[in-house]
Amino acid sequence: MGYEQWKTVPASEFCTVVTDGTHDSPKQVEDGYYLITSKHLNEFSLNFKDAYKISESDYKQIIVRSGVEYGDILFSMIGTIGRIYLERGAPDYAIKNVGLFKLGSDMQKSLWLYYWLKSPATRAYIESRKRGSTQGYVPLGALRELPVAVPPLPTQQKIAKILSSLDDKIELNNRMNANLEAQAQAIYREMFCSEGCCEDIGILSQLISIKYGKDHKKLDDGIFPVYGSGGIMRYAERFLYDGETVLVPRKGTLNNVIYLNEPFWSVDTMFYTEMKQPNSAKFVYHFLKGKDLSSMNAGTAVPSMTTEILNGIQLYIPAQEKLDEFETIASPIYRILKRNAVENQHLAQLRDTLLPRLMSGEIDVESVEGL
Repeated sequence: MGYEQWKTVPASEFCTVVTDGTHDSPKQVEDGYYLITSKHLNEFSLNFKDAYKISESDYKQIIVRSGVEYGDILFSMIGTIGRIYLERGAPDYAIKNVGLFKLGSDMQKSLWLYYWLKSPATRAYIESRKRGSTQGYVPLGALRELPVAVPPLPTQQKIAKILSSLDDKIELNNRMNANLEAQAQAIYREMFCSEGCCEDIGILSQLISIKYGKDHKKLDDGIFPVYGSGGIMRYAERFLYDGETVLVPRKGTLNNVIYLNEPFWSVDTMFYTEMKQPNSAKFVYHFLKGKDLSSMNAGTAVPSMTTEILNGIQLYIPAQEKLDEFETIASPIYRILKRNAVENQHLAQLRDTLLPRLMSGEIDVESVEGL
């Protein structure tokens, strides 16, 4: 049975669709509940690190209309439209400028809608309903009217199982990599942040040379990742640099420091660095990862980092022998990190290839046994 034979209904008939319903931003407090906006949505997680907190009274006021529950789907409505997150836990945060698809804790139903929202049909619909010139947005009414295909329940379950099995493996690798990075950070602290080793006796410019990213818009699509301050933006035909490096945001999310040892392109919102000493890139990465770069913000409307601030950061500069020792210890960890990242890229490509074919009915799963 193909897509043409599946029943199609507006999203509002498939589930409840709401948003926070307020236009004023609640005041930030030191201790309270996190406020999640469009920019905090990632594929498998929420970025609480850069979210601020609101008071209990503001939190209660928001959740009366849009309290997030297990099985709900968050959809970014402003800025980078179409980021999606499926809540699989027990949430205790509020949302703003985020669409909320509420499915009554029915995870089977949630999984189907989650993947439908990722389908080409949904992307084309959302693109046609975007509004705004300075900052794009999609109205709540458009989300409620969004066409949702509803195949028979066994078909929904089989398709969701195929796609979620790939996502589950990706998420497992992500958790493994997060654990490995934490181990590497702990080794860094043990080697360089004990017995006074972190005294300020040097500056970062002694170890790195800061380079500006470049515009990518004229590049054709290709195999090399293009990085902005939020991470990978696309893949392009050419690379800007292919040496071991640490990327540091120039604009935007300043704490999103990234280590790379592969060809890449970076845009003008992201610095890249060239190392002045052998085996120093991993040391620089873990040093900067442990710093709160957002507290060094030099911008007003948009968080900004300058070369002057970055170059002038004080740090302990170890002897070359110590850098070589850290490289020897950390390299096996980084090889596993790389292997998992490559596997995730292949899994994501497979998922993204299968998804439109499954969602269109091109691949018929109804006769497949064992799913």
